[in-house]
Amino acid sequence: MERLGCFLAGYLLGCILTAELLAYYKTGKSARTMGSGNPGTANMTRLFGKRAGALVLCGDVMKTAAACLLCRLAFFPQLGRIAVLYAGIGAACGHNFPFWNGFRGGKGVAVTCTFLVLYSPMWGTASCLAGLGLVFLTGYLAVGATAIPIVFLPFAASLSGWEAGLLVLAAAGMMAARNFGSFRRIAAGSEKKAGFLHRFRR
Repeated sequence: MERLGCFLAGYLLGCILTAELLAYYKTGKSARTMGSGNPGTANMTRLFGKRAGALVLCGDVMKTAAACLLCRLAFFPQLGRIAVLYAGIGAACGHNFPFWNGFRGGKGVAVTCTFLVLYSPMWGTASCLAGLGLVFLTGYLAVGATAIPIVFLPFAASLSGWEAGLLVLAAAGMMAARNFGSFRRIAAGSEKKAGFLHRFRR
């Protein structure tokens, strides 16, 4: 029951889509009707600028951190560090599949990075940097995003055993599924590369 409680707490907080709140505030429309249609940091940055993107990123990080830390320290401390993963997976599910928005949400990149770093600051940060490196190498956000939980997987299993490994594997599967359309476009040669990379390659 404690594990389910962590997941549900994470899900409810994850359902708060910062990008949707920002989009409605600025235009009165859903983020899913603008730009790429993804209610996430990258889309909001392209549409409204760096400050808007930073606000969305901060909101997604904060809701995930709140879920993970509340479950770890206040609600279910008896679970130990594994509470962070259950709450984090719940937050990712809430972000990706919010009940109030027809289960249509974002891709959960910032959410996933946040709970991996909270679970293991060193290996979580290393995995995020590896994903960022792949974005620079390939030019595709989907490649880097999907790589992050995959790179983290052996560390999770070594730190906390099979249960942590299965949870991170689930996170990797969800990330791959959310980016499936991007991978299809990459294979077809129609996916756009990350725009911010041009500034670093000039």
